[in-house]
Amino acid sequence: MRLNRSTDMALRIAMLTAASPVRATVDELATRLALPRSHVAKVVQRLQRLGVLVTIRGRSGGVAFAEHAGELTVGQVVRAFEGDDEVVNCHEPACPLVAGCRLRGELRRAQAAFLAVLDGVRLGDLVDGPAGPLLLSLGAPPVGR
Repeated sequence: MRLNRSTDMALRIAMLTAASPVRATVDELATRLALPRSHVAKVVQRLQRLGVLVTIRGRSGGVAFAEHAGELTVGQVVRAFEGDDEVVNCHEPACPLVAGCRLRGELRRAQAAFLAVLDGVRLGDLVDGPAGPLLLSLGAPPVGR
C-alpha cells in the first residue's frame, strides 16, 4: 500500500512538531521539510482538526504538537488522510470477476493488517530515541553561522 502525499506530509509534520519544544510557523515547517508551503498549510489545518496540532494566531503564534497528541496512533492519522477506500476499486471500471473473486477479500484483509500495525504505533513513539534530535536538525542552519 502506498500512502498519498498528504498523509506522508502529515506524518512528517507531526513528527517534527512532536520533537520540537518550540512553535514553528508554516513557512518554517515547509522549509525544514522541503515541502511546498501551500500544501503544508492545508495539512496543518487538517492536523489541527484531528487534534494533532494546535495553532496560535498572531505575531508570536505558530504551530505546536497538541498536548495529548502523542497518544494518537499513526493508524488514526493514516485513516483520517487516506479515508476508508479499498486498495482496489472493483467497480470502476467494472471487473467481470467481482462475483467470484477472492482477491478483493484478501486485499481487504491485508489493508486491515497494515492499519492494525500502524494502530500499535503512537505518534509520540516516533520521536523517541535518536529520531528526535535528528528531526530537529532538519533544515537547520549549519553550526557556526
